Amino acid sequence: MNLKKSRSLNGLGKHDAESRRKRKTAEITQALNTTPVDVAALRRMAISEGGLLSDEIRRLVWPRLLNVSVENLPEQLEPVDRDNNKDFNQVLLDVQRSLRRFPPGMPDEQREGLQEELIDIILRVLVKNPQLHYYQGYHDIVVTFLLVLGERLATALVEKLSTHHLRDFMDPTMDNTKHILNYLMPIIKRVNPEVYDWMQQAEVGTIFALSWLITWFGHVLSDFRHVVRLYDFFLACHPLMPIYFAAVIVLHREDEVLDCECDMAMMHHLLSRIPEDLPYETLISRAGDLFVQFPPSELARERSHLTAVSSFKDLELASTQQRPDTVLRRRRKEQQKQQERPLEAQRGSVAVVRPTARRFMRLAVMGLTVALGAAALAVVNSALEWAPKLALLFP
Repeated sequence: MNLKKSRSLNGLGKHDAESRRKRKTAEITQALNTTPVDVAALRRMAISEGGLLSDEIRRLVWPRLLNVSVENLPEQLEPVDRDNNKDFNQVLLDVQRSLRRFPPGMPDEQREGLQEELIDIILRVLVKNPQLHYYQGYHDIVVTFLLVLGERLATALVEKLSTHHLRDFMDPTMDNTKHILNYLMPIIKRVNPEVYDWMQQAEVGTIFALSWLITWFGHVLSDFRHVVRLYDFFLACHPLMPIYFAAVIVLHREDEVLDCECDMAMMHHLLSRIPEDLPYETLISRAGDLFVQFPPSELARERSHLTAVSSFKDLELASTQQRPDTVLRRRRKEQQKQQERPLEAQRGSVAVVRPTARRFMRLAVMGLTVALGAAALAVVNSALEWAPKLALLFP
């Protein structure tokens, strides 16, 4: 009797999951067919449980999240001159070592063809944008876009991503990358001072998370489904969201960290290996919580170094054709203006937010990203402080 009841419940669970999937697919289709396209709704779909559901949907939505017009893409891709490219040899070596990034069981001929396309995408973007510098791990991001989108569309999205979200990683030096990594420990400290103190005593630093950050976890996750799910999330959010996700992985492993010997090598070995069974949806939700509670603008107040991604006002700004140096100059001017304004004028009037609206505010903040200007940010922070102990969950 109990066995039959269990089977019935399992059946209902599968039916509910399929119903939710169909409903979400319909909502994504509606957002895509709206004039203009409802990008805010697409971001919510990419962030919320399950992400964008399939690669077929990602091919339609990812370009919208990065503000890439697929209608204006060239029919033919530019040829690549490998012989005279300074990066070719390094790119070739990295791509040849990327066998595990391709689906298991893929025929060698098909994989080798994709590897050739992967090399061409990377070199094409670098030649067109000489201010960008190749780094080892970049190919792990590019291959994900290639496998989901194909060479033509992947080239356009990778170029946009490289000149915005990944811009700091593609500097001549790793200075900005190190500064972004340095956001990790302040987040951990705010959430769990005990874990922070133990890691500090072990002097483990943040280098264990370097490959996570610069490959958007593509290099360290073995299941491609988890990789593209995270890419849904990252593409819909602020460019610094991967560092928040890195923080929640460490925080999720609190017991392991505190049980680990207080030794730099031991701690680094533990943290650098990501478990296979992470609860990704839970961690994505928690990363969103931390982003709202401790926004980049708040963390940046403790740091004098200004990076391209920390200066982004919102995702629209991150997705425009502005060059990063233009973004930086604008941000500096705004900071100077805000410093000149009285504090009360910056705060403006504080809106009262009802409990049922908090999750939508959170999604709006994440979709548009945090820094809506100091005045708007003060309103958002004040509203969230109205009930700080309540969990802010995705719908």
